[in-house]
Amino acid sequence: MTQIDQFESIFRAADKTLYAYQVPEIKKILVVTDLPVKASEAFLTQLQEFLSVLSVPKTPKWALLSGKDFKSSADILKLAKKHKPDMICTYRNLHSKGWQYPHSLGEHLDVLVQLAEVPVMIVPHPEAGRAERHAMQDTNRVMVLTDHLSDSHDLVNIAVRLTEGKGRLSLVHLEDTEVFDRYIDAISKIATIDTDEAREKIKERLLKEPRDYIASCAEILKSHGMKIKIRSVVGFGHHITEFKKKIGKQKLDLIVMRGKDKTQMAMHGIVYPLVVEIRQIPLLII
Repeated sequence: MTQIDQFESIFRAADKTLYAYQVPEIKKILVVTDLPVKASEAFLTQLQEFLSVLSVPKTPKWALLSGKDFKSSADILKLAKKHKPDMICTYRNLHSKGWQYPHSLGEHLDVLVQLAEVPVMIVPHPEAGRAERHAMQDTNRVMVLTDHLSDSHDLVNIAVRLTEGKGRLSLVHLEDTEVFDRYIDAISKIATIDTDEAREKIKERLLKEPRDYIASCAEILKSHGMKIKIRSVVGFGHHITEFKKKIGKQKLDLIVMRGKDKTQMAMHGIVYPLVVEIRQIPLLII
């Protein structure tokens, strides 16, 4: 390695991505149900109580679509465009009995998550009876779940906005063990590279960046006078398995994940199976 390469490596290693705090505006929320009007109104009331954290500093406006208001995904998108909400709240398998089975989100939600221009909150289905006892009570324990945390300011910002004033926000970044092992195996076949050193150095670097980012989150939020407790969870694991373990160990009220993938039409790779399988607590997909 030349001295120029060494200098560039040192310079780049010192370069850190710091958290960019910005309060997202949530002035209007659209609630979409397939229930009769009275049941839809009761569901709306439950959501308003659950998301009471949004009433400070000013209560957002709420709009309600019940089962009689739409028949197709196109109808929902058209009505969403008309209402111009900052967030949409609904549940899986609208106008379908598919909620009885743990296999899909349903046609309407698949389309809505990908094409809506605002975050979509997916709460436990009101008729399924699968919600955790603590679900839909408050947002005291929130988690951001991703495999690329260091530049996910939007995920963190909306999670902060939805976390109770003295609540706990867990920021989770997991590297995929299988992918890491595959690259180390390739490195082990290059005679000029010390495999053990490469394994340790790469592992250290991969974990250092999200840890530094989380530390900046805690520091910057504190500087803004926020009392939210930041919990750092950074490590390796097989994504789906480890994510579910992390979720199962905590009585979470809400999980925030990224659903859109600019490189494909389908939902972001690791998120879809999690959204399908985690049906007992609310999820926010952005």
